[in-house]
Amino acid sequence: QMQLAESGGGLVQAGGSLRLSCAASGASFSRNTMGWFRQAPGKGRELVASMTWNGGSTLYATSVKGRFTISRDNAKNTVYLQMNSLKSEDTAVYYCAADASFFRGTLGDAKLYEFWGQGTLVTVSS
Repeated sequence: QMQLAESGGGLVQAGGSLRLSCAASGASFSRNTMGWFRQAPGKGRELVASMTWNGGSTLYATSVKGRFTISRDNAKNTVYLQMNSLKSEDTAVYYCAADASFFRGTLGDAKLYEFWGQGTLVTVSS
């Protein structure tokens, strides 16, 4: 059973940057597709970014493309989300998620991820 723990959220001004981290423990990490999702108040959970097990393929939401970058360090069992040029509409709780299967492609559907972190709040002030 994989456990995921996000960190790095906080309050930032519009135009600023934050880097989120997600540390995995308890199970294999290097063979799993990883994803970042977010949920704003009153809205559903939406994909931010997804990355395959070896980092060879990525998928981004249109709203963050060119501003956010997902990366991973399999040696450290950690996946990152670098967020630049933040906007007020990026305000949300950000969740890290892991696919339970191995060696799959990028996954945009939250229902395909089995393991989830507790989330970290990102607040962007305008």
